[in-house]
Amino acid sequence: MKTMRHLLMAGTVALVAPMVPAFAAPPADTIVVGISADASTFDPPQISSRDNSNIASHIFGTLTEISPEGEVIPSLASSYVEAEDGLSITYTMQSDLTCEDGEVLNAEDVAYSFTRAADPANAFTGSTPGFVFSSIGFKGAEAVSDSEVKINIAARNPIAPSLIGEVMIHCKDSYEKLSLEDASAKPVASGSYRLVSWDRGSQVVLEKIKDPGTFKTIIYRIIPEASTRSAELIAGNVDIITNVAPDQLDAINGSGAAEVKSVQGTRRIYVGFNQREDFASTPGGAAIQKPEVRRAMQYAIDVPSICKQLLNFECTRATGMVNAPNNNAALTPYPYDPDMAEKLLDEAGYPRDADGVRFTIKLQGPRGRYLNDANVEQAIGQYLGDIGIQTEVELMEFASVYVPLINKHDAGPLFFLGSGGNLATAEYDMTDIATPDSGTNYTGWNNQQWFDGWKKLETLTDPAERKVVLDEMQKVFYDDSPWLLLYFQPDFYGVSKRITWDPRRDERVYLQGATLAP
Repeated sequence: MKTMRHLLMAGTVALVAPMVPAFAAPPADTIVVGISADASTFDPPQISSRDNSNIASHIFGTLTEISPEGEVIPSLASSYVEAEDGLSITYTMQSDLTCEDGEVLNAEDVAYSFTRAADPANAFTGSTPGFVFSSIGFKGAEAVSDSEVKINIAARNPIAPSLIGEVMIHCKDSYEKLSLEDASAKPVASGSYRLVSWDRGSQVVLEKIKDPGTFKTIIYRIIPEASTRSAELIAGNVDIITNVAPDQLDAINGSGAAEVKSVQGTRRIYVGFNQREDFASTPGGAAIQKPEVRRAMQYAIDVPSICKQLLNFECTRATGMVNAPNNNAALTPYPYDPDMAEKLLDEAGYPRDADGVRFTIKLQGPRGRYLNDANVEQAIGQYLGDIGIQTEVELMEFASVYVPLINKHDAGPLFFLGSGGNLATAEYDMTDIATPDSGTNYTGWNNQQWFDGWKKLETLTDPAERKVVLDEMQKVFYDDSPWLLLYFQPDFYGVSKRITWDPRRDERVYLQGATLAP
């Protein structure tokens, strides 16, 4: 039987670098990025993962962008004005905008992009309808003139401009001619680059059509295996790799060809408790419907040891979904206390049986999407097994298998996930669960105290008063435990010395500003 010590130590053993095929070094006008997971779609309202949106952000423009510091800055729109009642935001467009096929891009196209994403007939499940629209209470979009578009929302929301800036814009005349299938694979660009080819599971090739952008060609190579990504970087075949494995840091830094750039990311890594009613038909699915069971399971996981042994960094366990410094500082991380976990499970009515098992449950998760995710998932399964919760860990390919499960809320009863966050506000981090039906409320959590908090926030403008309510909501989240709380993921990027590029904390891998090194 594997012990936790064996599993944790397994994550620290250096992997042997595989043989690298003979690729030519990228030419001076090309940048090559090695990523762990393929795109799922290039239809903007269907995109739901950061890897996917990082590619698409070069193909599609947005009204505004978010700076590395979390500030809203102009992009397709030159400015915006919020209505006095807070129920609408009007954007003024830049002049002389066009799409890839020459079509003029104006306010009508923006309104169309929002309306198309919200159309229930299209059944989109990506971040635009499932996260942005549910968070702002999207009510509609209308072209006020050729250069002005008004976005109507349900209530005053201080982070609405940030969220609206997530919506990728596409040209109406072009997309009205496309089927949903063609829109997924044959996008018509409104941004700096167009899609040249998409060899699924292998690579995505983009070509520059207008500024900004230094390189004529961007190539994304899909390389699921971490050691292979590192070997390709060292060999000079790629310029940037994401998700550098902890056991590859020394090899890259000592290669002379590349270096590892690390940042404390904002992505929240957690295990979700899927509380959808049909999951209660299994013993484990029924057990996690009870908050006392979910709280007991918090004590079963030694998160600092996972961070140190499997991820090669020291961490303080998360107390919720909000990045510091906007989190509720009064909350104390759940400690690793398996005796407490066992005591609480006994009290909740789940004693060990003759075989030492309290109940069985399945934990589903991706392989290769997040930092050392497969080993972390196996470790969590073993920790739960140590307190009598017999856990089957099912590892899945991310883009084509796991993402559809997550988007449909079909993963579980336990599922391993990373959710993107930010540094600007607590509200942004919390809007994953803006409504019970939010597309990003993957657990189906429906705590009335939490949602009453959102209603209170609609009436408050004073930052101090809002902070009180936000902290109260975070305490509700901590106590009711819809997530098995883990850590905020650090991000390790391998960067060739051929180029100059610095990573952001929010996992947005933007290449327009990358250049050849002097």
